[in-house]
Amino acid sequence: MSDALPGRTRDRLRRLGRRLPGVAGPFTLRQRLILSIVALVVLLTIVIGAISVLVLRTSLMRQLDDELKGASDRATPLVNSQSSNARPNLSPDGDDLTGPRQSPGTFTAVVVDGQVMVAYRVADTGQIVTPALTDDLTTTVQSVTGTAQPETVSLGSALGTYRVESLAVSYQETTASGVTSTPAYLVVGLPTSSVDRTITVMVVTIVAVTVIGLAIAIAIAFAVVRSALRPLERMSDTALRVAELPLDRGEVALAERVDEQDTDTRTEVGRVGASLNRMLGHVAGALEARQQSENKVRQFVADASHELRTPLASVRGYAELTRRMNADLPEDVVYSMGRIESEAVRMTSLVEDLLLLARLDEGRDLVLADVDLTRIVLDAVNDAHVAGPSHDVDVVVPDEPVVVSGDGMRLHQIIANLLTNARTHTPEGSHVHVTLGVESGEAVVRVADDGPGIEPSVLPVLFERFARADSSRSRKAGSTGLGLAIVDAVVHAHGGTVGVDSSDRGATFTVRLPLGAPVPVGAPPAGAAHV
Repeated sequence: MSDALPGRTRDRLRRLGRRLPGVAGPFTLRQRLILSIVALVVLLTIVIGAISVLVLRTSLMRQLDDELKGASDRATPLVNSQSSNARPNLSPDGDDLTGPRQSPGTFTAVVVDGQVMVAYRVADTGQIVTPALTDDLTTTVQSVTGTAQPETVSLGSALGTYRVESLAVSYQETTASGVTSTPAYLVVGLPTSSVDRTITVMVVTIVAVTVIGLAIAIAIAFAVVRSALRPLERMSDTALRVAELPLDRGEVALAERVDEQDTDTRTEVGRVGASLNRMLGHVAGALEARQQSENKVRQFVADASHELRTPLASVRGYAELTRRMNADLPEDVVYSMGRIESEAVRMTSLVEDLLLLARLDEGRDLVLADVDLTRIVLDAVNDAHVAGPSHDVDVVVPDEPVVVSGDGMRLHQIIANLLTNARTHTPEGSHVHVTLGVESGEAVVRVADDGPGIEPSVLPVLFERFARADSSRSRKAGSTGLGLAIVDAVVHAHGGTVGVDSSDRGATFTVRLPLGAPVPVGAPPAGAAHV
């Protein structure tokens, strides 16, 4: 409906909305519709009111002119219509003006040779009074003499506004030598106060009706617009509920649909609702197909990993057994068996990681209990000292134990993987700082290094499986690309979050986990430690 407004009107309303206090940003559809309805009602009321006042004033003025014509006829005696040179006669004694025929307020004046000779006014009591011939009154009367049509003039503050008419007459004066007749003008006027009062009442009535009608129009507009937009609001609620669903991972049951009452294709809103339902159906089908594909891949990875564990264990065992035999084997054979053993160990680790991820995807392989995260962090840092003595690792933990609900072995794996990642992708001698604390009801672990940082292009996919950041950091050891993926999977399995901040001065990984129950009395204290 707002499109029905002229472009300039819409622009002005938009600019006005920006200036209104409390209105930030563009108008909503509800606001535009209500403003459009109210603007149309106001515009229509103003036009109708203006035309009504104009027509009423024209009619009243025409009626007043008719009354003025009658007053002019009564102010002059009858003339002989058979004489072509005859003029209305006006007796100077005022006998023709003092009769009871004129209505109260009637004004008459005689102008001879451009001079106002005499003026009369019928008072409200019916008596004839002679108003003072002020300069304003004289000038006004003289200005209307000789005009062919009635005019509206002001006769001063004492008399007010009048509708006057000028008539050519013969001014007769009786002297000793006889009766002389002089051409003159008779000015007759009627007050416009009755017309002004009627117009004022009309304007006040229109304004009052406009205000009442505007209030009613606003109330009706609110009700109508709210009723008309309610289907859109329900669709918006449906879209918001869909947007809040975790569609990026896991099995998603996309059962949200627009109500059937909002899918009537005979209406514009219904067509939108039907289209939204079709789109949600397509999305649900795509999610189901994606989930089936992921389930097949996960099942394959789990089965393959499980089946590979036994032959890998055999390869590793036979290689170790051969290497430890006292048989006199050539040096190159001993070296080859050692390499076979080490690669079997590496492949076993990869298979275990894949199997762990597959089990986490299925929601398994977690033994939840209240564990002391402080002790886990300290143990992981001590292990890092042994595994990477070339890196300077320090840790800061709080005085009181930080208890979380989780799987102690997997939580240890989180810290160990982050420390391994820092040790693998930073040069020797780099400093790694580990902190543990409590923020906003969560246990927060941060692992920061002063290495070269991570390329911005790698950050979005850093926690994905088989993601590598070799180009951004120095690499000294092989990497499966599953360490951070396991960190992400284990953290989410515990209901926590993991994030990373990187710059050219290093990278900081932050793990947040929900707190668990306090440590029972008698448990070994963690204490503050700086390793």
